[in-house]
Amino acid sequence: MSSGAQPISKSESTRLLIASPDAAFRRTFTQSSVSSQGRVEEVASGSQALSRLESTPFDVLVLDKHLPDLNSQEIAEIVRRRFAPMEVRLVDSRAGTDKGFVEQPAPAPIASAAVAAPARPQSTPIDPQPLPAMVGTSRAMQHVYRLARLVAPRDTAVLITGETGTGKEVVARAIHELSARAENPFVVVNCAAIPESLLEAELFGHARGAFTGAVQSRVGRIHMAHGGTFFLDEVGDLPLPMQAKLLRFLQDGEVQRLGSSEVFRVDVRVICATNVRLLDNVKQKLFRQDLYYRIAVFPIELPPLRERREDTAALAEHFLAELCKSAGLPPKRISASALAVLRQSPWSGNVRELQHAVERAFILAGDELQLHVEHFSRTDDPVQFREI
Repeated sequence: MSSGAQPISKSESTRLLIASPDAAFRRTFTQSSVSSQGRVEEVASGSQALSRLESTPFDVLVLDKHLPDLNSQEIAEIVRRRFAPMEVRLVDSRAGTDKGFVEQPAPAPIASAAVAAPARPQSTPIDPQPLPAMVGTSRAMQHVYRLARLVAPRDTAVLITGETGTGKEVVARAIHELSARAENPFVVVNCAAIPESLLEAELFGHARGAFTGAVQSRVGRIHMAHGGTFFLDEVGDLPLPMQAKLLRFLQDGEVQRLGSSEVFRVDVRVICATNVRLLDNVKQKLFRQDLYYRIAVFPIELPPLRERREDTAALAEHFLAELCKSAGLPPKRISASALAVLRQSPWSGNVRELQHAVERAFILAGDELQLHVEHFSRTDDPVQFREI
């Protein structure tokens, strides 16, 4: 390596991950830029880097500008937000070692476990515009909008996580509507709502006579989504035998109906969602690790409503406006004191609970043009609404 290259030195406690499709480049970079102390790991793609970061803490991520799957600038932006204070460096495997690995101006060498003054690319400002059918301008939701808009144009597998009622399906639909597949089907399957005995036929279809009651052949939900997006909700409830079948489909892009030898190639973009920590399920052998890495290429985590209270008023007024429009009634308003109360409520059921509370208050208000605190009070509520 020439004197113009910028070496990366590190202490024994520093952990570095390098992502590049060029194995020779990874080896040369590791040997030339890192001392024999500490720990260095290598991956070949951006998706592998994100998956590795989910399970192992690192101090430095070195990203090749020429990744085979995801844009390195976008990955850098995600990592800086999701895994702060990890430092991110961009390198160019095609520049040649004589031009130096680290982009200019080069940062100072790493001291102990921290990287000093790294060269950072200019990031695109967060787009505050909500996704289709979504309401809220809090910083937490702006981050969600940003990630969804980044991944929407690609066919990358997305895993949406968050508590029940946070709007995971709404985000999945928005990603579909912002993609090139928007004119094609968006098909939803809720793994928790279908008995295990029927799940395979529901997903992959079945031939006539495949089982008792199968009086005619049927195309599965995955096949129905051909050309569009297949949304698998509550994927954490997928039984282990079905996890193996789903993994095979994700690897081969082929479906075989139950009771039939015919194989069909299906072109779908897969988005999954769950309200559980899948990595915990992986550790407990309840969820396949290889399937997790297939579906969690691009994770998006939705915040609970209690962590974005500033969006509560806008959400409540949005739901009220929709109710008035649906009922053909003139617009109604929510009193300032009621909005203050709504903002302070814990909303353990998140946005869905707030929506139901507004609907109930709308009904109780009758002909009144304003909803007050008493309209939101419930005798069976563990948390009572009061004037504040």
